[in-house]
Amino acid sequence: MRSVLATYQAETGQLFNLEATPAEGTSYRLARLDRRLYPDIITSGTNEPYYTNSTHLPVGYTDDVFTALEHQDELQLKYTGGTVFHAYLGERVTDTATCRRFLQMVMHNFRLPYFTITPTFSICPEHGYLSGEHWTCPACGRETEVWSRIVGYYRPVKNWNKGKQEEFRERRGFRPVACRHGQTGRSAN
Repeated sequence: MRSVLATYQAETGQLFNLEATPAEGTSYRLARLDRRLYPDIITSGTNEPYYTNSTHLPVGYTDDVFTALEHQDELQLKYTGGTVFHAYLGERVTDTATCRRFLQMVMHNFRLPYFTITPTFSICPEHGYLSGEHWTCPACGRETEVWSRIVGYYRPVKNWNKGKQEEFRERRGFRPVACRHGQTGRSAN
């Protein structure tokens, strides 16, 4: 695909971009249509169908951030834009010095262009911020609003489409130990 882009650029004098588009809405819509048209097709999602965005790993593939980084590193370099690796942690990182060491390790050992550290958090109307995913407040039992990143931005999970909500339910967060305890991880080639 990149060689085709280069050919088009040479022929037209215009720049073209190979982008890893997020497709928040179409990943659900197209999976739903495909299931209706082709009942035996394989999609992600137990209750609601969805497709994994772009060339990302399936959301339940691994809880080891280094395994995921090693898999995605070369692949994400093929894009000329719109690509990002999200390190879904499930809860906030409280040890900033160790998290900084983790970030430095990623930047020195991997070449992917963009990555995020993405904790999930909840908001209780009475008690405010809660670290991690809590559908009810542990202190008062009231319903909370769970927030996480849907591709590039934070939104309340309840406002996502049904396919993205299913993806969130099936998402396997990375073990936060790498940020908490400063593991050095494995070195990428």
